[in-house]
Amino acid sequence: MLRAAVLDDYQRVATTFGPWERLSGRVQVECFSDHLDDAGQLAERLAPFEIVVAMRERTRFERPLVSQLFHLRLLVTTGSRNAAIDLGACAEHGVVVSGTRGVAHGAAELTWALILAASRHLEEEVSNVRAGRWMTTVGRDLRGSRLGVIGLGRQGRQVARVGLAFGMDVVAWSEHLTWERCAEVGARLVTKDELLSTADFVTLHLVLSERTRGLIGERELALMRPTAWLVNTSRGPICDEAALVLACREGRIAGACLDVFDDEPLPARHPLRSLPNVLATPHIGYVTEHTYEVFFTDVVEDIERWLDGSPVRVVSD
Repeated sequence: MLRAAVLDDYQRVATTFGPWERLSGRVQVECFSDHLDDAGQLAERLAPFEIVVAMRERTRFERPLVSQLFHLRLLVTTGSRNAAIDLGACAEHGVVVSGTRGVAHGAAELTWALILAASRHLEEEVSNVRAGRWMTTVGRDLRGSRLGVIGLGRQGRQVARVGLAFGMDVVAWSEHLTWERCAEVGARLVTKDELLSTADFVTLHLVLSERTRGLIGERELALMRPTAWLVNTSRGPICDEAALVLACREGRIAGACLDVFDDEPLPARHPLRSLPNVLATPHIGYVTEHTYEVFFTDVVEDIERWLDGSPVRVVSD
């Protein structure tokens, strides 16, 4: 019987989503809830498995690792793309890479959870109630504030529409964004520098690429108001992490709402864990019941179809 490893099952719920029973008698499934960064340890763990299921970019499959996995024949990633997989190395070693469908609303919903929590000081006020204290902060109004949306794709459009519903002035920018696309949502197209220098909340909704890596750096953060918040639920490296830490530490911006980081899980002693004006969550934007149902239903189908000799949702360069 073939063996399948499901990686980074942090909540120990992978097998509760999706029809895994369909693989009974064909594949033995083993789930791992811990995360291994060390390539040697990871290679040792995965050596016996013909099938590996990877959750988005939680574990990197670079050429040195792939070349050591002599039994690996199918690598399934949740989502339709995974920047942490060296597709060329997989192809060279005869490893089929399959993806899954996704759900488009999770990160947009979390974006608003973070903005609302920051604007109304929810972390502090919930702590006040639990500790027997009472109110200590004054909340910030969203109505009349300016929301700057960088990237008006599937997530950005949803975020922009909610901002409009709150009565915010919504402006947007990305490299190839048009007036027509903005008008479809109800946002106004502005330059990047105008957005950064005038928005009360700057929220990032871009795919990580060589073009977007480091898009928000020291210069861009310096343009932001000292009362403005940066929100990133897309990918950590879109913003220069060291520059962001310094801007938050020195109070040059009001703070940051973050669900994504350069290194995940975020190292235990990383300053973003302890800065008082950073509201951080552990990359949970896509971690919802509906998303997991879609992910793991497709994972099972990917494995079944590969076993039957007709792989589906194959990911290639």
